[in-house]
Amino acid sequence: MTRRPYGLVCPISHACEFLEPRWTIQILTELWNGSTRFNDIRKGVGNVSSALLSRRLKEMEALGLVERVEDEATGTISYFRTEKSIRLEPAMNALAEWAQCNIEAEIALADVDVSTLMWAVRRKIDLAELPRRRAVIRFHFRDDPPPRCPHYWFVVEPGSDLPELCALDPGRDVDLYVETGVVSLGAILEGRSSIEREKERGGLFLIGDPGLARSMDRWLRISVYAALEGIVQLP
Repeated sequence: MTRRPYGLVCPISHACEFLEPRWTIQILTELWNGSTRFNDIRKGVGNVSSALLSRRLKEMEALGLVERVEDEATGTISYFRTEKSIRLEPAMNALAEWAQCNIEAEIALADVDVSTLMWAVRRKIDLAELPRRRAVIRFHFRDDPPPRCPHYWFVVEPGSDLPELCALDPGRDVDLYVETGVVSLGAILEGRSSIEREKERGGLFLIGDPGLARSMDRWLRISVYAALEGIVQLP
């Protein structure tokens, strides 16, 4: 990692020298969210090339922020937080709380990547709140201009740990159609709006299985930072 020291006697500046390189904080956040495999980290982080992610992980390993573990039997590589990076968690929580309460929702969510958003939704779906059968939920983003991939499907099979996320039609009957926009769905996840509020203001439409539609506020979990007081709401 090419560090550019500020030359200051300042602990905050010292921390910035370690954490400022692009994607470092996002990679740590994805590790906190439970991703350990390279492809899962890349999907969660978003618009980062495989080459850059590989380089950044090597640099973070050299700094003691990431531990790289290889399974001798399979050759599978996994990445884990180190004690040094775990100690950053209070600071990261403080940054998240500051952002929730001080950055306007439309600014915070203006450039959200749709594929990364759907990867986050995949983690937020509570399978225990869904019917004990196969369930297919299709999301359609009607933003203008439309995203490169405006349609996504979640296929939930009984006994699965996570829903399958598809960017191509899986060929299954759809139980629930969700029409929304990137800002509206992002605001719901961050606690800057709610499902009912977005339905009222035209930011969210649910068509299909009445039970799935009624229980969306149970099977779609929101951010742990959504319970903060003083969150800047979506207008």
